[in-house]
Amino acid sequence: MSMSTLKAIVQGGRAIIEDVGDYPDGTELDVAIVGNDQMSDEERAKLEASLNDLDAGRTKPATEVFARLYAQC
Repeated sequence: MSMSTLKAIVQGGRAIIEDVGDYPDGTELDVAIVGNDQMSDEERAKLEASLNDLDAGRTKPATEVFARLYAQC
């Protein structure tokens, strides 16, 4: 199975493909939604801050975090 990307927009509740290429009538296409992560501005800011911490080395290994949690049980 080959994979290519087609661009579509939604109009009136239907996805309209802008340039379908050479696919014959009846061809089934799988559509993936991109850019619709439904994150709030606050959630996006927290994610960005976490990624900045990761880049700056201000994180702890998961094994250390889990060991501390396990010790509290």
